[in-house]
Amino acid sequence: MPRHIAVIMDGNGRWATTRGRPRTFGHASGARAVKRTVEAARRLEIEALTLYAFSSDNWRRPDTEIAALMALFRRYLAAETERCVENGIRLTVIGRRDRLGGTLRRAIAASEEATAECRDMHLRVAVDYSARDMILDAASRLGAGGQFTREKFSEAMAAAAHAPGGVPDVDLLIRTGGEQRLSDFLLWECAYAELVFSPRMWPEFAERDLEAAITEFQRRERRFGDVGDEAPAAAIGSA
Repeated sequence: MPRHIAVIMDGNGRWATTRGRPRTFGHASGARAVKRTVEAARRLEIEALTLYAFSSDNWRRPDTEIAALMALFRRYLAAETERCVENGIRLTVIGRRDRLGGTLRRAIAASEEATAECRDMHLRVAVDYSARDMILDAASRLGAGGQFTREKFSEAMAAAAHAPGGVPDVDLLIRTGGEQRLSDFLLWECAYAELVFSPRMWPEFAERDLEAAITEFQRRERRFGDVGDEAPAAAIGSA
């Protein structure tokens, strides 16, 4: 089983508009898919689950949509923090916080404090997140004068993103909605991740889709630069 699964939750707006509904309707439906996916990951005993909720580039969207997304996130924290505690799920939010409203920052801090001792699964929600910005921030924290290791850089990345340490690199990255790109998400942590792109729009994503992605992950041979267990290829022209 993958220890760490990351999900780019794409397709809320397109799913809604194809049904003649506003994009905010799609985001509300997507929140229910978040709940289903977290519950499924907990049942499957996944160690860490990181969800891409709002990228730094998403600030370019209309103000009304941004306001609706932030209000939805506050409601999610209010509704799900207690359930996280009951199910042993630690909740943390990664990304910048200086551009979030004070009410949301306080809600994030309260949820993180309430779930800090939970150990059965780590749920991370990326909000105002840009992997490239996090890499730049980490590099500036370490400075240009000394030598540093990948481990030290990972620690600096975690500090830049307000992310507690101890989370393994991503094993499986899933993107819904049919697009096939990383969109500035966990670029450092996804160095050896297996990528699965699903045509399913996020509001329709269900436990069976998560299980199908895990099954695909299990079919693949992860060699990490080694030759793995491949048999030697036959020479060209041999019998």
